Amino acid sequence: MAFGALQRKSSNPQPYRPNKSRTPSLLKRRQLKATAIIACFGIVVLWMLLKLFSGADPEVPPHMRAPAGTPEVVIVTVIDPNLSQKYIQKMKENRDDYAARHGYEVFYTSPKDYELGNAPNSWALIPAIRHAMTLYPYSTYFFALSPHALFMNPTLSVEEHVMDARRLESLMLKDKPVVPPDSVIHTFSHLKGDKIDLVLTQDHEGLCQESFIVRQGEWSKFFLDVWFDPLYRTYNFQKAEGHALEHIVQWHPTILTRLALIPQRTINAYTVDIPSRGGKLVTYQNDDFVVRAVGCEKDVNRNCETEMDPWYKRWRDQFGAAAEES
Repeated sequence: MAFGALQRKSSNPQPYRPNKSRTPSLLKRRQLKATAIIACFGIVVLWMLLKLFSGADPEVPPHMRAPAGTPEVVIVTVIDPNLSQKYIQKMKENRDDYAARHGYEVFYTSPKDYELGNAPNSWALIPAIRHAMTLYPYSTYFFALSPHALFMNPTLSVEEHVMDARRLESLMLKDKPVVPPDSVIHTFSHLKGDKIDLVLTQDHEGLCQESFIVRQGEWSKFFLDVWFDPLYRTYNFQKAEGHALEHIVQWHPTILTRLALIPQRTINAYTVDIPSRGGKLVTYQNDDFVVRAVGCEKDVNRNCETEMDPWYKRWRDQFGAAAEES
């Protein structure tokens, strides 16, 4: 049987020819990719322009944006029903005047409005703040203030005087025992002002819960709920909600990480020199923001209304004309 001769492959192959059918598809993909990049760039530019020139933050859903006229700050005061109407009127006049100057609101309430069980009436401050947050869901700051306190320098705003991030960072007492004099738990030294949600002061006896500021948000609601836990209310702390506050601040890192301690006279100067609480260093000085008659309601030798009256007259003499206009 004879076989045909095998043909040898040429040693000079044909030049490479690209697959013309693939070329349009490749070009099309490149064009689409370039178009997508340009579109993404355009979206970023548009977002930046909206953020720069619009009054609202594009990141915030429309239903969460504060309506026009929303107060940035709400002052919360729980009024003891046993106080005289004359005293309550003076206290309200002072707060209403201050709020009117800065576009704030004041929320007045009574211990009778809340279920406290057998706990002291002073516990009512905590649900009162929660109540105010419900009524003013778009407000940012809530200033809890004792009825035995007055705004002595109403020209100062809460934002600029305390809560502005840079201002707050300049005020913060860092690496300081949370509960004086020698608590092993100290305030953090690395926190930034814009991350702070709770601003407190302390005197030589402990934390001061009758003049403090809390920022609206999920964290603050958590904090207030923990503080108002029924277990603490039935524990019979010597200083009631004051000791409960000191406990949770020291032993709940989640709370400590949002806390700032600031110099006491920033929002909580005292009417009288009490050596055990810090003496003259924490007693009111000219142009201080707030003055408070600390402990007057618990001392049988003191009368809150008598003690606060000269401060009311002093405020009225200095800012009376503006108070009448407001």
